Order: sequence, then C-alpha cells, then structure tokens
Amino acid sequence: MVGAGQLARMTHQAAVALGQSLRVLADSPADPAALVARDVVVGSYRDLDTLRAFADGCDVLTFDHEHVPPGHLRALVDAGVTVLPGPDALRHAQDKLAMRRRLAELGVPVPPFREVCSPGDAVRFGAVHGWPCVLKATSGGYDGRGVWMLNTPAGARRVVAELLGAGRPLLVEQCVPMLAELAAVVARSPFGQGVAWPVVRTVQREGICVEVLAPAPGVPASQAVQAQELALRIAAELDVVGVLAVELFHTAGGPVVNELAMRPHNSAHWTIEGSRTSQFEQHLRAVLDYPLGSPASTAPATVMANVLGAATPPRMCLDERLHHLLARFPDARVHLYGKAERPGRKLGHVTLLGERLDQARPRAQLAAAWLSTATWADGWRPHSLRDDVISPQL
Repeated sequence: MVGAGQLARMTHQAAVALGQSLRVLADSPADPAALVARDVVVGSYRDLDTLRAFADGCDVLTFDHEHVPPGHLRALVDAGVTVLPGPDALRHAQDKLAMRRRLAELGVPVPPFREVCSPGDAVRFGAVHGWPCVLKATSGGYDGRGVWMLNTPAGARRVVAELLGAGRPLLVEQCVPMLAELAAVVARSPFGQGVAWPVVRTVQREGICVEVLAPAPGVPASQAVQAQELALRIAAELDVVGVLAVELFHTAGGPVVNELAMRPHNSAHWTIEGSRTSQFEQHLRAVLDYPLGSPASTAPATVMANVLGAATPPRMCLDERLHHLLARFPDARVHLYGKAERPGRKLGHVTLLGERLDQARPRAQLAAAWLSTATWADGWRPHSLRDDVISPQL
C-alpha cells in the first residue's frame, strides 16, 4: 500500500486476519501505519525508482491516497506491476475536472461546472448559474482544502487571479441546494463482483467530516437504493477495483455526485464494527480477487465520530482520556491513529452501535469530544479510575 496514514494502518489490521503481509510506503517512520506494520519502506511516492523498488515482490500495489503521479503508475503497469485501482480508473479520483467530464458523459447527475482558465471564466459562470458558486482545485484537495466559495464577481476575480498565478488548475461549479451530504461506498473485484454498504449521512464542520450516521436518516429507501446502484454503476463504468466512495449531495431531485475516492474512506470507518465485512478487509479481498464479504450491518444503527485535535491540546494525556472514556462507555469502540495532536487533525474515531441513531449519536458525540478536549459536554466529570472497579467499602 502506497501511503502509511491511518487508512493503511487499519488496512494492515485487516490483512493480519486474512493471513496477508502488507508492505507500506511511508513518508516517515512516524506515520501511523509505519508504527504497527512489520514491512515498512521509507521513501517518496513521487520518485519512480522508489516505487519500482517498493513494488518488487508484491502481488498487488494499492493506495491509501490518490497522489502518486499518473505517469509513474503507467510506468509500473508497463513494467508488469499489478496496480489496483488502475491508472485509468484512478485518474478520475486524481483529477476532478476529468471526473466531472466523464460522469457527465455517462449521464451521471453532477453539478453544472466548467474549467477555469481565467478570472472571466468564473465570473461568467456565476452570472449564468448564480452566486455563490464553488471554486475547486482540480487535484490535491481534501478535508475542506482546495475549495473556495465565490460570492461576488469582484471576489471571484481576485481569488481566481491569485490561484491561477500560483499555478493551481481550477474548475467552478454550481452551489447545490442540498438536504444533506451522503456517501455511497461500494467495492468491486477484478472478476466484476460488487457489493454496497448502506448509504450513510456524513456531517461536516468547516469542511471536515465530524460524524457518520449509518444508515442515513431521512433518506427514503428508494433513494438509498438509487444511490447504491449509482455507485456500483460508476465503479463498473470506470473499471474501479477495490473500495469506491461516492460522496453525494442529497437533493429534492435525487442524489448528485460530489467527489470520488478509490480507496478506503472516512465515511466507511463505521464498517469495522458496524458491518459483517469492514471496508478495509473488503478492499483487500477486492484487489486480491477474493470473493467479497457481506456488507450487512451488525446493528440497526451505527454512529462514527471523528476525534479531532483541539484548538488547545488538553493537559491530560490521550491515554488517560482513553481510560476515563472506557470507564464511562465500555461499549465504545475506539481507534486511535498514533498521531501527534494538532488543532483539527484526525487523531482517531469512536464508534457506537445501538437500536436507534438518536440513542447512539449523542453518546458518540460525547465520547469523541472528550477524547479531543478532556471535557464532558453534559457536565459529567470522571472520578478516580480506582473507584470504578473497587468499592470504597472494600
């Protein structure tokens, strides 16, 4: 797996159960997966010779990010390396403009868009489709990065001129009036087998996903099925092998595609406990061309909440916070990524299962907030951990 972030770390855990050895290409020995995997290569994914040496002896090369230069991937394929998803598919996750154009050709619902080569392109688009509109870098953006709201012609001219001057390729698209943000996550094997997990709602704050609700509340069953079928169709049309996350706008007229990710994705972390087969095991099954596992849910409701670094890191260390959390919520499933704390950084996630979303959701929110800030939003304060297990009378 090229990349050694938290996605590779959790993929490594799934590989162990399948009896597989996952080699990871890390930028640093301190990367999350490099801290736990046995077979670690430290080097740059931007260097073709490093990629060649890394792939030597591997059955298949896959990814925890989409940033490997396309020319390097084609060179690896030409040299006989099995790369999944392949370069032709991965291009549509690396280049948002190519993705928009291809999906529009296929008749997939996407927002109106156009390439931006000058400030005038954005101004003319806004005049036709209305303000505000959304400016995006065609590559490299995630977690709210690489996205700018254009509210006025004057503002559009200024922002676009600055970004084009810095060499950023851009596109502009209509701001979609949506009811919610959804994700339809599927997996597809080289044999063509496909499976789809329940459609989920993703909750964003300042461009970062803070929680995922499974199944998505407020979405009629017919529209959820429509979103699953759309994601499976995209996977087949683009010849995706592995996990494909299709981020969607839920609108009054049906789903509209926002983004694609061809790898395990934050919107499906809930599947580790909430599904018969996690997205990480499923991705490995897919790229190894094993039969795919069942995506059925293990509980009626699952909530995953991301643990984000606080604006000011708490004095209480993360390990002590974890002790108190597990004392209060023994059924919480916690995944920490081994990262240093920084404001807004994804440090881990917490998953709670239940009979109803409205029961599991507040508990997941409390748990994630506590791990982030060492404060309980409902006023509860932890007492001595010793008191949790030893009665004072003893």
